[in-house]
Amino acid sequence: MNNTSILVVDDDQDILTAARLLLKRQVGKVITTDRPAQIPDLLATHQFDAILLDMNFSPGESSGKQGFIWLKKILALDPNAVVIMITAHGDINTAVQAVKDGATDFIAKPWQNEKVIATLSAAVRLHQSLSEASQYKQSHRALVQAQQTHDQMLGQSAGMTRLRSLINRVAPTDANVLILGENGTGKELVARALHQQSLRAQQIFMAVDLGAVAENLFESELFGHKKGAFTGAHTDRIGRLVAAQGGTLFLDEIGNLPLPLQAKLLTVLEKREVTPVGGNTPIAIDVRVISATNLSHSDLANETKFRQDLFFRLNTVEITVPPLRQRADDIPLLAEHYAQLYARKYRKHNRNLSDQAKALAQRQAWPGNVRALRHAIERAVILAEGQFLEAADLQLAEASHPQANAIPDAPETMALPMDEDLDLERMEQKLVQKALSKHHYNISQAAKALGLTRAALYRRMEKYGL
Repeated sequence: MNNTSILVVDDDQDILTAARLLLKRQVGKVITTDRPAQIPDLLATHQFDAILLDMNFSPGESSGKQGFIWLKKILALDPNAVVIMITAHGDINTAVQAVKDGATDFIAKPWQNEKVIATLSAAVRLHQSLSEASQYKQSHRALVQAQQTHDQMLGQSAGMTRLRSLINRVAPTDANVLILGENGTGKELVARALHQQSLRAQQIFMAVDLGAVAENLFESELFGHKKGAFTGAHTDRIGRLVAAQGGTLFLDEIGNLPLPLQAKLLTVLEKREVTPVGGNTPIAIDVRVISATNLSHSDLANETKFRQDLFFRLNTVEITVPPLRQRADDIPLLAEHYAQLYARKYRKHNRNLSDQAKALAQRQAWPGNVRALRHAIERAVILAEGQFLEAADLQLAEASHPQANAIPDAPETMALPMDEDLDLERMEQKLVQKALSKHHYNISQAAKALGLTRAALYRRMEKYGL
């Protein structure tokens, strides 16, 4: 308790002196007063880990009424205050009532030093826990507000208008939602919008990328585990389903979940309870589940890839996010948004896109969708020297807009035979581009083909602006 601060309030100077002598080696700071009227000023200028408060302050007073009055005032000024009542031995019943009214504990006079130290130690730990919980709640509220401010779905195209309308209708319900769409279209943004407009908006939004969770860690990650459940389980761990209690659980890349694990997830969702690995007692869960995948309907309907009972459990409502090539009218707005965003990030002058740059961007297929556009704009903001972001700054190949549902082949500049170019970085870029195109920008499949993890592939995509 060396870094703690304690306030002692008692009208008996002998008690105050005894408290200072006892506590000076145990706590960092001991402040005493025999006048309770000083309490508001002391609370305004100090952070106390615990307060020792006498029950009576007037000669001959023994009802404890004054202690109750000041206990109430202290808790009104600081709801997290930890107050220990000091009472005469015959007033135990009064002290017990004070605990019911909000006091943390009590000690009786004449006190035992060991009892005082033990009671204060427990009170300090309680105050630290309350402070951490309060900070977490404040941080969570700030995070929610920040997400509501910055997580915007930009665009006025017909596709985005339909998408917003569907979100507005679905969000207030507790229905499970399955979000479909290509990589980079903003499926997580849709999930966050559903959460922010739901009745659970002030609770946690827990996102889990199932494509990045190793199969042998899936149960521990989602369900939690008990200490000793397996090698390396040195402590109990809470699972994501329990951590999201009362809020929204977003399961990204649900299509990458192996069939045996799909069965386990289905059981949890049906029973609405989860049992940690190595545990015996199920824990009831109250979460809304939103899932996302880049799998096609034909893949989802294939029993060898995805369980149909889980599919129907997840998609009470189904939302499809349109690819960027189907909302080309939104590209100038998105490009300007990211240009301003990265100008602030890199402390560059704000530069608007020239008309030629906007036109070029609108003619692109953008197989990587909004993510690819964002990377192109970020690179342009860093490298551009002129007054505007010009077409050349985007470093995009001139291309006509493809059919809406077509996945374009790699640009011709990326399709050179490998033996014509021995530059390692350019060869790597070509291989990454080829793998992405071959697997229609399915990140998991492309990463597997390249022998990379999803995270490693994402790093290379960012590096090459793909």
